Amino acid sequence: AAYTSLESKVVSSHSYIFAPIAVESVVKITNLAHSNDIDLDNIRIIKKIGGTIEQTELLNGLGIENPAVKSFGGPSKIIGGHIALIQFCLNSPSTDTDSVLVINNYSSMDKILREERQYITSICRKIKFSGCNVLLVQKSILKNPISDLALQILAQMKVMVIKDIPREDIPFILKSLGCVPIVDIESFSKEKLGYADLVEEKNYCNEKIINFQGIKCAFQKTATIVIRSSNKILLDEAVRSFHDALCVIRSLVRRRFLVGGGGSVEIEVSTILKQFSKSITGLDSYCINAFAGTLEIIPYTISENAGLEPIEIVSKLRKKHKEGNRLLGIDARKGMLRNMVEENVVTPLLVT
Repeated sequence: AAYTSLESKVVSSHSYIFAPIAVESVVKITNLAHSNDIDLDNIRIIKKIGGTIEQTELLNGLGIENPAVKSFGGPSKIIGGHIALIQFCLNSPSTDTDSVLVINNYSSMDKILREERQYITSICRKIKFSGCNVLLVQKSILKNPISDLALQILAQMKVMVIKDIPREDIPFILKSLGCVPIVDIESFSKEKLGYADLVEEKNYCNEKIINFQGIKCAFQKTATIVIRSSNKILLDEAVRSFHDALCVIRSLVRRRFLVGGGGSVEIEVSTILKQFSKSITGLDSYCINAFAGTLEIIPYTISENAGLEPIEIVSKLRKKHKEGNRLLGIDARKGMLRNMVEENVVTPLLVT
């Protein structure tokens, strides 16, 4: 079904890459034995320009696009990561209202700088004391969420810092890592941390992705797919096509029936309805026969789009179905009628 949904797309030549990844990502987030639906919000697609579509991959674990801060020698790889996500600023405190501070001598300036360093150092020590070694910092629109001094101290403590996490990405990250957002330093505790066996930074053509592998105790199972292409137009088309494949698989999970493609279902239903309309009289017979005729628009359009003679093809298809060849449909590539199930051209019942 996933292959069939991709055959009409611009990236149809890469359906052998997208279809298995789409199926694997759905299986990863869903217990198919006990679930009748799929939440596609649990599948995240990261777009990267550079490389080829063949390099598209399903990440092992979670992936986020923000790079690790290495300006002060901070780590870019952590084994056994205890992960915290903070929603407060690691910066010097500021007053609630605008104020002016007048410094008269160097000793006062030294005192302010010393107290600022002590304040930030005490916060960093609390973070390290909790066992945290991977710190995610939410992006702030008011001020810099983390100061250079805090970055330097955390780098010396071997804590990986990933800053400027967008607000809209927070819910997905939280349910993927199983951590609880921390709004102030006083509520910072080990119980609110998530855990991953490995946290490392991966390079994609000069762009960075942080990959969390071996996640424990996630609130929900999620999947992250990195789709790559050489230009933006093809990349956007690849993402749209991949999403279509996911929707087809979701339809198959909701209603677990497959039917033949190529117009075989529509022409079969049309044939049965036309036969039934002859067995009744009155307005109902006319309406059913008219509806049966409209169903033939699907195989007619398939023939027309494939560059075939639609009237001739639909007439042959109708005749074959009356003879009992119920799985016969239009093979657009070969320009002939073929058994759709044998050709593996199938589609979920809900899509039909």
